[in-house]
Amino acid sequence: MSFLPLTPPGQTPHRVMTIAGSDSGGGAGIQADLRTFAMLGLHGCVAVTAVTVQNSVGVKGFHEIPVDVIAGQIEAVAGDIGIEAAKTGMLASAEIIGAVAATWRGLDGDIPLVVDPVCASMHGDPLLHPSALDSVRHDLFPIATLVTPNLDEVRLITGIEVVDPASQRDAAKALHALGPRWALVKGGHLRSSAHSPDLLYNGTDFYEFDVERVDTGHDHGAGDTLAAATTCALAHGYTVPDAVAFAKRWITECLRAAYPLGHGHGPVNALFRLQHES
Repeated sequence: MSFLPLTPPGQTPHRVMTIAGSDSGGGAGIQADLRTFAMLGLHGCVAVTAVTVQNSVGVKGFHEIPVDVIAGQIEAVAGDIGIEAAKTGMLASAEIIGAVAATWRGLDGDIPLVVDPVCASMHGDPLLHPSALDSVRHDLFPIATLVTPNLDEVRLITGIEVVDPASQRDAAKALHALGPRWALVKGGHLRSSAHSPDLLYNGTDFYEFDVERVDTGHDHGAGDTLAAATTCALAHGYTVPDAVAFAKRWITECLRAAYPLGHGHGPVNALFRLQHES
């Protein structure tokens, strides 16, 4: 596949930010985001929202970062380094979501924001207080350029169970009605299909992205990595459909290169690019 162009040494690369939680096992969260940022040649900045206690088997707990510290991280980076695109991941609570939304609205410029509405880990461990779902709908989605929920998150947010192309379209419409410019309904969890069909919608047009499913049990951090790659492409000036198409190709290669780790699910592997270009 063709990658995003690397910046010549000594020149400042595009700058992107992840507003998300830390994964102590290194498979998802800001760790996964920063790997993709680096492998695609962008400078990654962070606003840490929570510190999780987790490994390849599951999440044992998490500690939320104070909201003034989260807002301060975003403002400090935006006011000095600059942000060309950003993504959110684990935001944990309504208070954190409200602080992130208010801070984002106060930034100068129309900066692309990819919202990955993380509600639970791949093991089913909760990463968002149930009371925060209304904040996701009413505070977070209206500021998003693109939202990228998986099917479990679609069901929690919209009440729609995606089982086929028709219900996937219904879900995309329901998500878009909550205020984002674009909604992506990912089909990676549609296990009844031999393919992984993603559907993008902007209120008028549908765009389909479909690849053959990669047969692996090591897919920790796949959603984070897809959103991170999309963010990188948006920072390069890609349109949303082109950014999603690029990210779909990227995550497919990361899944093909995924590796075992610990006693549970291993991570997708953005480091494959090192071998690709060696």
